Amino acid sequence: MTEFAFQQVDVFSTEPFRGNPLAVVLGADGLSDAEMARFANWTNLSETTFLLRPTKAGADYRVRIFTPARELPFAGHPTLGSAHAWLRAGGVPKGRDIIQQCQVGLVTVRRSQGELAFAAPPLRRSGPVDPAMVARIRAGFGLEPEAVVAAHWVDNGPGWLALLLRSRADVLAAKPDYAALAPMDLRAGLVGPWDGAPDPAGAGFELRAFICPEGYEDPVTGSLNASVAQWLINEGRAPEAYIAAQGTALGRAGRVSLRRDAEGVWVGGATVTCIEGRVSF
Repeated sequence: MTEFAFQQVDVFSTEPFRGNPLAVVLGADGLSDAEMARFANWTNLSETTFLLRPTKAGADYRVRIFTPARELPFAGHPTLGSAHAWLRAGGVPKGRDIIQQCQVGLVTVRRSQGELAFAAPPLRRSGPVDPAMVARIRAGFGLEPEAVVAAHWVDNGPGWLALLLRSRADVLAAKPDYAALAPMDLRAGLVGPWDGAPDPAGAGFELRAFICPEGYEDPVTGSLNASVAQWLINEGRAPEAYIAAQGTALGRAGRVSLRRDAEGVWVGGATVTCIEGRVSF
């Protein structure tokens, strides 16, 4: 039996247990694919990551990202949570920024104003969604036709498709029918502008993220926020910098900072360590 350093961190929240949890195994080079998959299935979190020695020049570490059912090429809250765990464990970046290696390539993570932020990776698929598919997805969430303002592919690795709704109220009112949505084999995001009383944290949009084949809602999702921001900002539907709220429907209080500069779109948020110790394999 071999022991590995372990952390469980909460991402996109300054308050423990109000964001999106992530399990992180450090120094995991000795683990097999099967052991990683089995442990991620056992934690039963939306994602578990394994930090390894990098294999690409310039990278500070390499990460492999697993859901309970499969491996992902990229995901947002695992990127920030892994960087947080790596720094807490004594990691020192080679340069100003942290360079993370994952299956989509090298991802830059920057420390700024007490938060970590990653550079949004390029979209693998973008563009409008077939109207017939939009109608099926809309029906799968119990949404009226007039609730949907626009639909767009926003896939940066996990397979995201997003619907822009009229309002935050429409986003929170959505009720997924996973039996109807699962056959489409997609990850669907709903986003709507904040309406009603202002958010104390300054949120301008509300998001929800649904992993349809596996039948669950993700609490706070960095990859979806990254790609939605690229879509909305590029089309002038959102300002150059805004805050997104996510997790409200699940009793969480996730807040994601989005901003675009000359280098691209940056996705940031607070990260806190909740559990630290060792895990045996």
